[in-house]
Amino acid sequence: MSAPKNTFKAALRDGRFQLGLWAALGSAYAVEILSTSGYDWLLIDGEHGPNDMPLMSAQVGALRHSATHAMVRPPMGEAWILKQLLDQGAQTFLIPMVESAAQAEALVRAVRYPPHGIRGVGAGLGRASDFSRTPDYITTANDQICLIVQVENKAGLAAVDEIAAVEGVDGIFIGPSDLAADMGHLGNPGAPEVLAAITHIFARTKAHGKARGIMTVSLPQAEVYRDLGADFMAIGTDVNCLVSAVDGLRRRFLGEDVSDKRSGGY
Repeated sequence: MSAPKNTFKAALRDGRFQLGLWAALGSAYAVEILSTSGYDWLLIDGEHGPNDMPLMSAQVGALRHSATHAMVRPPMGEAWILKQLLDQGAQTFLIPMVESAAQAEALVRAVRYPPHGIRGVGAGLGRASDFSRTPDYITTANDQICLIVQVENKAGLAAVDEIAAVEGVDGIFIGPSDLAADMGHLGNPGAPEVLAAITHIFARTKAHGKARGIMTVSLPQAEVYRDLGADFMAIGTDVNCLVSAVDGLRRRFLGEDVSDKRSGGY
């Protein structure tokens, strides 16, 4: 038996657009509910969501036998936390604030077994190998790992060609709000200068044969990004969906204006 097939990575390789949603509540129960909503992938957010290792592991487990793929974003791209997440069964990673090819190369090594990387051989203790029931796991796992790096500041923008050229990086994901902030447009990811930078990143990523990803809570903005060539995209968060639903329900009952003027920060 081999490592489980990474359906998200296979879909990107086949050119099939993948639609996602952010899961930031830190709840395996909420993730289980979301897993039947028809999204191709859910991002388990350890950077901004109130998640620790047991919570992230529980959410990966909640998605294990569903049609929705688990993508995990650790707080930072540190080898120690990637090692634990890998052994807990995570196969696709979104790493924040990648600014150089050297950083990307270190991340590639962190998610691969030797001799191509530095991942520790301990998956027999975790979900990744089905608790040692997958005999060929360690010899087949590398091929099923999908590494997505985030370009979300001017340093990453300047180095996008070098980052995209790194073997083992499967895609580049743009953090439009952080990129906008670093470019002097805090709170305005739709600024023309920011959109031009996103267009440039998408073009250079495609030139290197890598997948292009992005996130927004604005459906009109999502259409813009899709037209620019996004290969995978998140169009909301569990938090903003919950807030919109519960606030909207109350407002409709009271006959108030139900237009949502909140900013989701993306």
